[in-house]
Order: sequence, then structure tokens, then C-alpha cells
Amino acid sequence: MTKKDYKKAVETLKKWAYAYYIEDNPLVTDEVYDKLYREVEAYEKEHPEDIDPTSPTQRVGAPLKEGFAKAKHLSRMWSMEDVFNEKEFEEWMARIRKNFPDERYYVEPKFDGASLNLIYENGLLKQAITRGDGIEGEDVTNNARTIQSIRLEIDHSDLIEIRGEVLMTKQEFDRINKERAMKGEPLFANPRNAAAGSLRQLDPKITARRNLLFQPWGVGVHSLPYEYLSEIMAFVYDLGFRKPPVRKVCKTVEEIEAIYEELKTMRDSLDVMLDGMVVKVDRIAAQNALGYTVKAPRWMVAYKFPAVEKQTRIKDVVFQVGRTGVITPVAVLEPVEVEGVIVERATLNNFDYIEKMDVRIGDMVTLIRSGDVIPKIIKVLTQYRTGKEKRIVRPTHCPVCGSELLDEGKLIKCQNINCPARVINSIIYFASKQCMNIDGLGEKIVEQLYEAGLVKELEDVYHLTMEELLKLEGFKEKKAKNLLDAIEKSKGAACWRFLNGLGIEHIGEVASRKICQTYGLDFIDLTKEQLMAIEGFGEEMAESYLEFMRVNRSKVERLLRIIRPKAPEKEEIVESPFTGKTVVLTGTMKKSRGEIKAMLEHLGAKVSGSVSKKTDYVIYGEDPGSKYDKAKQLGVELMPEERMWELVEDVENQESVDGR
Repeated sequence: MTKKDYKKAVETLKKWAYAYYIEDNPLVTDEVYDKLYREVEAYEKEHPEDIDPTSPTQRVGAPLKEGFAKAKHLSRMWSMEDVFNEKEFEEWMARIRKNFPDERYYVEPKFDGASLNLIYENGLLKQAITRGDGIEGEDVTNNARTIQSIRLEIDHSDLIEIRGEVLMTKQEFDRINKERAMKGEPLFANPRNAAAGSLRQLDPKITARRNLLFQPWGVGVHSLPYEYLSEIMAFVYDLGFRKPPVRKVCKTVEEIEAIYEELKTMRDSLDVMLDGMVVKVDRIAAQNALGYTVKAPRWMVAYKFPAVEKQTRIKDVVFQVGRTGVITPVAVLEPVEVEGVIVERATLNNFDYIEKMDVRIGDMVTLIRSGDVIPKIIKVLTQYRTGKEKRIVRPTHCPVCGSELLDEGKLIKCQNINCPARVINSIIYFASKQCMNIDGLGEKIVEQLYEAGLVKELEDVYHLTMEELLKLEGFKEKKAKNLLDAIEKSKGAACWRFLNGLGIEHIGEVASRKICQTYGLDFIDLTKEQLMAIEGFGEEMAESYLEFMRVNRSKVERLLRIIRPKAPEKEEIVESPFTGKTVVLTGTMKKSRGEIKAMLEHLGAKVSGSVSKKTDYVIYGEDPGSKYDKAKQLGVELMPEERMWELVEDVENQESVDGR
């Protein structure tokens, strides 16, 4: 084979692979493909200097020596708001139509897999990053290269992020689980978990053997000139990526509902898992104007399929102790399969729920599980009762530590702060991705450390030593070093991660971010008035926060000295007519709501989401909504968008004169 023959053979293999993996239309037999593949492989072995990086032989790289490196997305990967029925979907549509009555919508299936972000530069696959927390994920480029439906090269030279779902077919899922059963290995729960686990194999050869698929659903950073998302996705599919079975641009609720029913009908016949469909405002300018909440874009929604209902029997009820001491009753069930998952337990929420439903041990019940939702009992089938069923007795003592429980009626709590369950669960939560993100400090390791007497509270995590870890079963020097390095790396984490990790009831990620953005590291001595002044905070949140800090102040102070979290950087405020003013935005503007909000905050304004007597200006663009009307009623000054830009320009000109 000459170099010219080699180049031609590589192109032929790529064409055959595309037909097989993307178009589902094999052009040659496996025998013919394998013969040419081996010839190309032999040439590359003899002439390594001629290897084409896009050759099919280069899809499998060398195994990683250690875990995956962290990598940041070029732009954030957002979560999605969920709706579960026609009423909720129509309410979402009504919110869009309030300011954008004539928009069209792009509709595609919602695939149930593991999200992946592909970064292409100069036409070549540069990096593949798992979703992670949406800002940072794991670099799985070597593994992504083994997935045949991921293009190694595309006909587009500009930088672009192509996002989608890594999927495993139902047939492949069954094949792998049969193999694992024969080897005595634990089975994957469902195709989504199997896809995620396969994507994170340290050896790419294992990933390659699992025949994963990549299905695009969006883009991040890009320079495409299109006005509509549907045009962008058509461009992506034309680059050689898998097309979804259904995609359509719609104008009405009725059109979208028709597609929803079509997808519900065809979901069982598809070779991959669907759990709903995604509806997105199609026009990019409207997307930008609608902007984002803390967690999700306002311009898109996941319209989920109805939860699957199954019947089974309650064998027993056990009581779990959470990190705040709340006792949760859990039903132990006769195993039942729901959407590819074997369900053996379901939450009973609380004791009010048990009494209201009159749930008894031995009852036949109906349970639901939808996507990530924990299986939940929704109905007791009393017609099957025999009289042998047993009532569920409210516990009086903690099932873990044996101490007397505090019965508050709806909730029953263990007040013992040294209860093993409370300690273990609080450390697991503290180390989780949404908090301090300590790799390797998962449930089993925390339990092992606790049982060995090495950790009895959060602070003990930061006093672990190599010598102590090496005495534990399963710990060798490399594993111990990785854990200690991860713990050390968590020092200096963002303030909100530290605060969120404390596990204060009613104070989650969003509230933690707001506290740190408002008060920085001065969060221990906050008053009720200061907390209530934060947008979105209510009395229950404030009381819970204050009680936690009162009881745990000394522990929090010790942790602060050890971890030294970072306060959010405060941008220097530029003096302007907006400094110290409360501003509300409404209507469609020249730039996105997020950009304008950031600009006004830089100019010293507080940008609020609602109009009140304390509002100084309501700035309005085209088609202003109810905020405009309310401002008129309250006598709040209305400022057209053009006037805002004039004032901003005056400030910028003054900065130039001042030499700033």
C-alpha cells in the first residue's frame, strides 16, 4: 500500500463507517470492512509518520493512568425546567406568549442518556467534556473518540461546541448485562446509567466495545449566522451527526401536543430510551431576551412523559435518618420492574402521609417512577386487603443510635448530633459535587472511615493522614494519595460551596449563592433582617439559618479556619445615574436581559424581578408586559430603553475623559 492508497483507504473506511453508524445503511459486509481496516492498520504500523488523525484506527487511545482531569465548558450547560402534563405545559407557553405572542417553537425528542459537550476547532475534535455541574465537567476526549457517531472532523473551521446525549441501545444494554451477570458483576440499572458508566471508563477500549451513540441536541459557543435554532440544528445534522426520529417547527399548542402524542406512541418501538420531548423558542433573539433563571433557560422546557405506574406489595417499612435528623419512612417492596429499573424501595414521605393514605405493611399499592424521581407510592389498593395487614407504628427511638426521638407530628427527628447516620450523611453531602466536590469521598468510603473511627464529624475529614488510610481495607498508596489530594484541593473553594455543604435545612445552592454574593464571608453573624432583605428569602429560611448558626457556630468557625473559602469577587462599581437605584426590566430589548442586568449592576443598580413602590425605574423595550402597567399604577418612573442607552453612553464618555 502506497501513501496515496492509504489516504484513499482511510476515506473509504470513513464513508463505510458513516453509512453504518449514522445512516443505518451498511454499504459492505463486516468482513470487507475488517479486511480494509487491517490493511490500513498494517500501513500505519510501518509508517507512523503518515498516520491520519481522523483514521478510524485512531478512535481508541491509550488508557488514562489516573482519573479524569477536570475541564471547563466554554459556555455554561444549563439544566431544564420540567413540565409533566398539558396544563403545566400551557402555563409555560402562556409565560412565553405574554411578551412574545407570535413566536415559533422547535421540538425534538428528549433522549435519556449522559450529556456530553464536544468542542471542535479548525474542523477537528479538540475536547469532549461531561456535563458535570454545567460549568465544569470531566475530560473524556479519549473515550468520546471511540464513539463512531461522534465526528472526529467536521466541515466547519470556526470554534464550536456541539452538545448532545450519549446513549446506549436497549439491545446493547441487555447484551452487556448478560455478560456482567455471567461474570458475577453488578448489573447496570438502566441504559442511561450504562451509557454514563461506559463513557467514564478509564480504558477507552472498554468504551469502544460498548457501541455507544451520540445524539446532538444543541450548541454552545459558535459563530453561526442563523436566526433560528432549527437552522442551527439542521446545520449540525448536515455535518454528519445522527438525526432524531422527529423534529419540527411548530406555532401552536395543538401542533406541539400532536407531536407529544406521536412520540409517546413510538417510544417503545425506538431502540433508545426517550423520557419526553424538548420544546424551545426557535428564534435566537427571543431566547436572548427571555434569558435564564438561576438554574435553567426560560425559553426551553422538557415536556416529560407520564410516570409509569406499577403495582406491588409492601413487605416491610424501615426508617432512615437524614443529615438533619429527620426520620423518613421507606417501604420495602416486592421487587417490580419500572422503566428498566428494578424497584425494591419507595419513599413514604412522612408520617402525615402514611396516616392520610392509611398505608399498612402487607398492602398492595400503586407506585410511580418518572425519570430521576424517587419511586413513590401514590395509592393503596384496599380491595386486596385480607385483614392480616399491619399498621405502621410511629418510632419513639432512633433506629441508628437508639436515642429518644422528637415527635413534631408531621416530622419525627433524631436530636443526637453525634448519631452515626446524621454524621455519615452530612459528610457525604458535604463532599458531593454540588458542594465541596471532593473526588473519592463517596458513601462507601465515608461509612468505612466512620466505622474505623477516623471521622466523627466534618472537621475530621481534614485531619486524615496517609498512615491512617493505609491501614484500611482496599486502600493502597495511590488511592490514599488521591483522596488526600482531593481533600486538600477542596480548600479555598467558593464561599457558596462551603455554605451549601453545611446542609442547613431550606438553604440550598441558590440560597447559598445569594448569601455569599450579598455578604461574602461575613455570613455567620447575619441578622434576620439582613437575611430577609435577600431576594427570595422567607421567614422559614431565615429562622432555619439563624438556628443552625446559633447551635453550630464554633464548628463552622473551625471549618472556616481550615478550609478558608473564597468570597466572590466584587466588581468595582462605576458611578452613574443608576447607582443605588432599584430597576426593573420589561419588554424586548436590543441585548439579552442577562447582559443588560450585568451592565446595570456594574453601574451600581439593583435589578429586581418585580415592581413595587420602592422601584426607582422601570426600563421598557418593545411589547412591555404587566410590569409596565403596574409601574403606571404605582407612579414609578418609566424609562424607555433608548434613554437607558443614552445614560450609559454618557457614563462611558465620562470614563474616557477621566482616563479610567
